[in-house]
Amino acid sequence: MAQPHNPSSDTNGKLKDNRSLVVCFGEMLIDFVPTVSGVSLAEAPAFAMAPGGAPANVAVGIARLGGSSAFIGKVGKDEFGFMLADILKQNKVDNSGMRFDTGARTALAFVTLRADGEREFLFFRNPSADMLLHESELDKNLIEKARIFHYGSISLIDEPCRSAHIAAMKIAKDAGVFLSYDPNLRKQLWPSEKAARDGIISIWEQADMIKVSEDEITFLTGGDNPYDDNVVMKKLFHPNLKLLIVTEGSEGCRYYTRTFKGRIGSVKVKPVDTTGAGDAFVGGFLNSLASDLNLIKDEERLREALHFANACGAVTVTKRGAIPGLPTREEVLQILLKASG
Repeated sequence: MAQPHNPSSDTNGKLKDNRSLVVCFGEMLIDFVPTVSGVSLAEAPAFAMAPGGAPANVAVGIARLGGSSAFIGKVGKDEFGFMLADILKQNKVDNSGMRFDTGARTALAFVTLRADGEREFLFFRNPSADMLLHESELDKNLIEKARIFHYGSISLIDEPCRSAHIAAMKIAKDAGVFLSYDPNLRKQLWPSEKAARDGIISIWEQADMIKVSEDEITFLTGGDNPYDDNVVMKKLFHPNLKLLIVTEGSEGCRYYTRTFKGRIGSVKVKPVDTTGAGDAFVGGFLNSLASDLNLIKDEERLREALHFANACGAVTVTKRGAIPGLPTREEVLQILLKASG
């Protein structure tokens, strides 16, 4: 079994500053991606295996940029589960919060980008190990050590994971940890659209920061215009929220705080595979935020951090697969230099 990696000591055994730790909670799974692009799942001649799961992608994204991150979640006590734990370790992500289920398999997802540009998903989780994380299995100390606790909504779909997720958020909140939420809507996994909407909104008001896409705004508001600032502020911004980010894919992103709002254009590239772009963006932004939570109060510094996050997403879409496509700091700086030239 893969041994947990401890980020609190570097290769010389010296203690590193762990106060900028980002703990990511949720699912980690194996994506199977067709070896040929632009085909439906049924037409794919073969599939390549790629590690995935949004919270795990974010954790790796942060570590790739030189940040400190950890992942909490459950996989099967099987070859895929051990492989995923090892991938985190290789990428310098603390995997000590991972648990291995003896009775359920690691989740699998078949993902393709069809010729019409739409992504098609087929999930194998009935139930998968990630759904079976219990509150008693949470690494409380790891959560309390974090500066930022980041999570999605897939872990809210089923018990016992839902209760574990809510308990983990409470542990973080009680310890004064900053809460970051990316709903990462996957309608196919919820029992119904209403269940998805209710489930995602059920923890909305506890987050310090939320990142949503245009499609998610339309879904959560019941069809309202995602580009209307009034819709965003009235329906999605809540009194405890410090920052709301709306990602617009290849167009960049918008940001909203209590005192200011604006938008940041994208870094233009030729896309190969958009898988993981949103997670790369989140990882890039949280890595900046973890070093100083006050940057969200300073619009100029916030804009810089979002521009950097856009560039992280841009690098990722030029490569295939989520985790393999996540950039290093050097790659991001290079693409920003190219864009400014």
